[in-house]
Amino acid sequence: MNRTTRSMIAALIAVGGIAAATSASAQPRRGDSTYQQELSVCGHNQQDRAACIREAGAARHEAARGGLTSAPDYRRNALARCSLQPPADRADCEARVLGGSGNTSGNVDGSVMGGGVIRESVTTVVMPAPAVMPPPAPEPSRLPPPAMAPMAPMAPMAPAPMEPMPAPMPTPVR
Repeated sequence: MNRTTRSMIAALIAVGGIAAATSASAQPRRGDSTYQQELSVCGHNQQDRAACIREAGAARHEAARGGLTSAPDYRRNALARCSLQPPADRADCEARVLGGSGNTSGNVDGSVMGGGVIRESVTTVVMPAPAVMPPPAPEPSRLPPPAMAPMAPMAPMAPAPMEPMPAPMPTPVR
């Protein structure tokens, strides 16, 4: 190849590179719209504004690297935590995560921004009737029973005769 042809090819490559760089900088980076949405929320929530901007920038950077591919599956994560519970408590844990099942009713209140999510579950358990037990036998007394002397039979009592009431006294007149 001659020298002119090589110069022309080099010039075309340089111009193509400049054009590619210009078009790449003109296009919004991946995650810019999400970044702008997150920035618009900063200052209108309960989080510190500087921390909010920092986290939006970190999320934008991670999205550009390809680290933020999809939303996390919180339900699967919570069920995985339930698998660490003892077998007797595992079903109750899963019922709280899933919002109640069987004889368990669930209620979810609060928000992360409000300080936390409170999960309440009420499980109805029917207790078996207690077995009827005989009353305990009295303990033998250590004292001898009280001694009582025999009594003679009593004669029937006749009613006393009634006496007439005296007549009222006249009151003196003055």
